[in-house]
Order: sequence, then C-alpha cells, then structure tokens
Amino acid sequence: MSVPPPPHARLPDGYAVRLAGGTRRVEGGAALLGGSPLRLLRLSPAARDLLDGDRLVVSSAATAALAARLLDAGAAVPEPAGPAPGPGDVTVVVPVRDRPEGVARLVAALRADPATAAARVVVVDDGSVDPGALAAAAGPAEVLRHERPLGPAAARNTGLRAATTGAVAFLDSDCVPLPGWLDVLLPHLADPRLALVAPRVVALPPARPGWTTPYETAVSALDMGPEPARVAPLSAVSYLPSAALLARRAALGEGFDAAMPVAEDVDLVWRLTAAGWRVRYDPAARVAHEHPAATGAWLRRRAVYGTGAAPLAQRHGGLVAPVVVSPWSAVPVVLALTGGRAGRVAAAGVLAVSAAGLARRLAPPGGAPPYRLAAGLVLRGTAAGVRTLARAATRHHWPLTVAAAAVSPRARRAAAAVATADAVLAWWPHRAEVGLPRFAAARRMEDLAYGAGLWAGALRAGSARALLPARPPGG
Repeated sequence: MSVPPPPHARLPDGYAVRLAGGTRRVEGGAALLGGSPLRLLRLSPAARDLLDGDRLVVSSAATAALAARLLDAGAAVPEPAGPAPGPGDVTVVVPVRDRPEGVARLVAALRADPATAAARVVVVDDGSVDPGALAAAAGPAEVLRHERPLGPAAARNTGLRAATTGAVAFLDSDCVPLPGWLDVLLPHLADPRLALVAPRVVALPPARPGWTTPYETAVSALDMGPEPARVAPLSAVSYLPSAALLARRAALGEGFDAAMPVAEDVDLVWRLTAAGWRVRYDPAARVAHEHPAATGAWLRRRAVYGTGAAPLAQRHGGLVAPVVVSPWSAVPVVLALTGGRAGRVAAAGVLAVSAAGLARRLAPPGGAPPYRLAAGLVLRGTAAGVRTLARAATRHHWPLTVAAAAVSPRARRAAAAVATADAVLAWWPHRAEVGLPRFAAARRMEDLAYGAGLWAGALRAGSARALLPARPPGG
C-alpha cells in the first residue's frame, strides 16, 4: 500500500525548535552530537549564527531549513506554532467489536473534554454480536457497521473514509483520553510535512488489579516513555501504537493495511517515514489505556505482538531485525566473551582500531582527528551492542539460548547472568513503582511470550527473515 508524498512546504514562521536533551555541542560549538541514531552534525558558520543558544525560531527559508534538518536528525524537538486544524476540524474514529462498556466510557470522556465535546465521533462496529447494545452505548456518536469482523485496521479505514475533516484521531475503545490531550497534539499539524503524532499511553487503573499490573503500569509496550521524539525505524522510538493517534487525513492515503491483523500501526508509520513524512511522539498529551489485568490475557497479547514481526519483515526487510548492530561493535563483544584472556586483548585492539578510523572520519577539514570523542562514541556503541545482543538472547532468540544452555554449563551460566543483569538494569528506573522480584519474573514471562509469538509467526510465514540480524545503515 502506498501513501502520497508530503508537500514541498517549509515550516511556518513562528514555529520553533530547541535542542533535545541528549544533544550537546562539540568542537567549540561548530558541531552537534545527538539524535537517534546518534550522529555528528557539523554546522556551517551561517547555521551557527542562526542557532542562538539552544533554540531556533523559524523566520525565513534558511531558519526553516535548519530547523527541519535538526528535527529530521532527532537532534531537536519542536515548539509548534502556525496554522493548524482546530478541534472542529477533527473526526474521532473508534474501531470496536463487542465492547459497549468501553465505548460508553470513551464517548463520555470525549464529551466531557471541551476540545472534543463537539467533535464528530465515528464508532465503527466491526461485526459485534449485539450491534444494538453497541449502538446504545455509543449514544450521540455516529455508528458504521461491518456485518462481519474485518479486523481493527479495516475498521479504522472505514472511519477514515467517512471523515471529511483535515485531521482524524484514532482511539481504541479501551482508551480514555485525559483532558487536554488534543490541545497538545493539534499544534503539531502546523508542520505541513507531519503525518502522525501520538500521545503517551499510560495505564488506566484497573478495577481489579492483577499480578502483572504493577509491571505493566511501569513498562507497558504501548508507553513510548517520558521524552518527546522523532519517530522512525531504527531510532529510539521506532513506531507508535494505534491505540491513540492523531493523523493528517491527506497523508494517510488508503490508510492501514487491512491484511495485517497485528503490527498494522508499525507498518503505517514506516510507510509514512519512507515517503518523506514526519511522525512525532509527544508525551505531554496523555491517553489512559485499560491494560489486561489477567496474567493469561496479558501473555496472549504479548505473543500476538510477536507474530507481527514476520509480516513486517516481508514488507520492510531488515528494519524489523531483532539485532541491529555494527560488526565493529559485535566482534569485540564476541572476542571478549569467548576468547579468554587473548580474546579480551584482541577485543581491545579491535576497539582501538575502530576508534582511530572513526576519529579520522570525524576530523574537520584541516583539523586534528578527535580521538577522545571517537573513543567515547566507540565505547558507547559497543555498550549499546552488548545490550542489543543480551536482549536478543533473552527475548527474540530465547529458544536458541535455551538449547545452548541445555548442552553447555558455560552457556547456562552466561544465560543466567544475562537474564539477571537485563532484569535489574530495566527495573532500576522503576524501582519506586514495582519490586525487583515481580519485575524480573514478569519481564522474563513477557519475553518468553513475545519470543514464542515471534518464532510462531516466522514458522507460519515460512521465512526466518524476522529472526535474522542486520547491520545499521552505514554500519
């Protein structure tokens, strides 16, 4: 499925960007180090003059071009301003099947929020068993019906086709938008090249919490975290969940791929970014989501998420690879882990050669190679490679890890150490929210379920593409 190309239009005057929290100036201010993936951005003298401090306000073609470059590198975050659709130019689309209570709750929340009180709400009944109950729960909302279930992607597309407004908000029936969410997201559409923007999806407190509730509240797969971000494959935020999205209607073309029962949101984001559209995540807007409280339902959902990798691999190739790591990062790790003392010496040599080569590539014209900066970047990349390989061993490729542990005591010890370290490092930022034993057990259960779904999906597709590693672009 194709999407239309973005317009050849610049950011409007008054639109501003500020350097992202992880971006820092280097080379005396002549370059910026930041973005995702991490990169070095050299600034021309003119660009240095335009970037006053850490903030840039668009006032000309030159400032618009620089602001766009910083946004597209992930080195800056926007402070949007300029013409954008208002609340009256938004259609809210709710795809649903057999959830009248959730629809009633969602419609009530929309009516209680001044920004959406008068919005057109289209509920798409995807073949519910009791359509009358759903229509009654929808109240004043318009209801469109599929006589038989076609899936959430098809239901969203039905709502998209019915919309005539400039913007379309997609909200799942198990969501409750928090007041002000739309006021935060709409200004982003002042960027004429922005196709999608999403809020932060937080946990809706369950009526009856389950054993996994504290873990899911802390690290839900739908929660993209506390920092605003550019969204693109192979970046820190590589996709957005379709549970809550605001879209520019003209950018979506035919919409979601209805042939995908899962991961259709990832596919849409990647098709849009490949076409040149911008996609953003803004956690200042929040939508609460009713996470599964029962452990069995939670694990089944994780397994279903895993099955989405195979169809994504068929459509997007290596972008879905479970391990994306440069050989310059992977080789030292393998040498250090398997080669004993000689391997560790060899690993240090590989890192030194890599750092020296990177320093030469980073050297400014006529300047000395920045060996210290290059060494830091190589060590940082190697640490990221270690985390990637460890995560794959406990999540994506755990069947291989289990097989190795079954025949090798050394592999058993390594697997236990990696699984423990992975759990502790992931738990530490959330230590005030959930205890370590529960977090570690839930993380291992989640990874087992996701990995099982991943392998089942690959077997069903008859392709191992979703299981294979890939090199990063330029790596």
